[in-house]
Amino acid sequence: MSGTVLVTLDLVALLPALLPALGAVLVLVGDALVPRRRSWPLVGVVLLAAGAGSALFGVLRPTAVPVRTLCLPAPDGACLWTSSGPTGALQAGILLSAAAALLLLHDGGHGPRDPAVTSALVLAAATGGAGVAAARDIGSWLVTLELATVPLVALVALRGTRAAAHGALTLLVTSLTSFALLVLGSALWLTATGDAAFSSATAAAAWAAPETRAVLVVAVVALLAGLGFKLSLVPFHAWTPQAYSTSDLGTTVALAAASKLSAAAALLVVVQALVDPRLDGRAVTVTVGVLAVGSMLLGNVMALRQDDATRLLAWSTVSQAGWVVLPLGALTAEASRAAAAYVLVYAVATVVALSVVALVGAGSIARFRGLLRTDRLAGGALALALLVLAGLPPGIIGLVAKVVALQPAVDAGLWPLVVVAVVAVVLGIAVYLRWFGVLLAEPGETGPLAASQVVPSAPLVPRRAAQVVIVAGTAVLVLLSALPALLLGAVT
Repeated sequence: MSGTVLVTLDLVALLPALLPALGAVLVLVGDALVPRRRSWPLVGVVLLAAGAGSALFGVLRPTAVPVRTLCLPAPDGACLWTSSGPTGALQAGILLSAAAALLLLHDGGHGPRDPAVTSALVLAAATGGAGVAAARDIGSWLVTLELATVPLVALVALRGTRAAAHGALTLLVTSLTSFALLVLGSALWLTATGDAAFSSATAAAAWAAPETRAVLVVAVVALLAGLGFKLSLVPFHAWTPQAYSTSDLGTTVALAAASKLSAAAALLVVVQALVDPRLDGRAVTVTVGVLAVGSMLLGNVMALRQDDATRLLAWSTVSQAGWVVLPLGALTAEASRAAAAYVLVYAVATVVALSVVALVGAGSIARFRGLLRTDRLAGGALALALLVLAGLPPGIIGLVAKVVALQPAVDAGLWPLVVVAVVAVVLGIAVYLRWFGVLLAEPGETGPLAASQVVPSAPLVPRRAAQVVIVAGTAVLVLLSALPALLLGAVT
């Protein structure tokens, strides 16, 4: 009919977001009809795995042409959903990290009392993460990014302790501040470009006009600041140790992996719109450089001071976030792919490390003394994860990820950033080898750490889901260390 506006719709391309959304609705409706069932987390895990499979299917497509859907008719022809290789890899990482978090939340009966509510919250956050990775219009980008964050605030609060309530409040205030900055940045982007989508063509046109160039710069700085809260970049990082240490470890996995992948995916959407030879991105490069330098240095220095395993990994997140944004200062397509590769490696290694903490028990790193001798599976997995984060063999994929992250900065001549990154590598090695040395120690050794803190010869309560996550995550790290080209191919 004349005048009818048609929007193209490819349901297969939308599956990474549709499946977890369908799961959230199914769990809530099913629980209303058949209450108090304990199987809802398993339903959520199955749907998250299916969504990850559909995302990986997009990565393995024989053609490198991005899949576009929700496209408006010509002459505008703008597409609200664009999925490429890096997008699919990030979506798969988000969904699998959410599945690991859901397993840990309900492992061994230690999770929150209402499995339907927690399952629905994790599925909703996964829906937002998968959506923001492919969203190209400002409205969808903002809504899905907040959907990836807000359910996690509720998960932190559901632990029910005073400390958890304080951590949830801190996270909520941070989330609201972040959202305000993102809305401001989006409004300024729209004002400068006249476009409700993140497009390199309209961004370049706005840059060419002196009256809109300053507005565009302020827009990008506001967007980077808003995303800095979600990525735990310095100086927007203060909520991270508090939220990690007061949450269930399943929630911590969601915050440390799924949420960080979602934030990195959102950041790449913005950065890709700035990749254009007509743009002079020196202001963006300086902003990104300051965030990267502060995060890498402060994160490692503070991690060196931590004795609590969860807080150490929280400060490790701050440091690793600096590595994620480091290559983006070059404002090239290769820089975006390098950032995607790095955040994926970080997420897998962190999920493995936190799963071992869940198996052994949170607390001082002294609890892990001699773990390599008393529990080869957990100890070996944690050792490999720490070496990957440090970038040391046999965690080859961690070293490859750091080299890949440095390459765009080297090519762009950003030598001050490169020098700071090398210093951060040395500090990071000290952070992770300190914990690695505890794993290697004799279980009965005496020292400044009390004997009561030494890990027992076996976990007191079997936690099968944690073991499944540990085995799966370790297998991924081993495979990628043996064949780094698998990761590099997935993000090209």
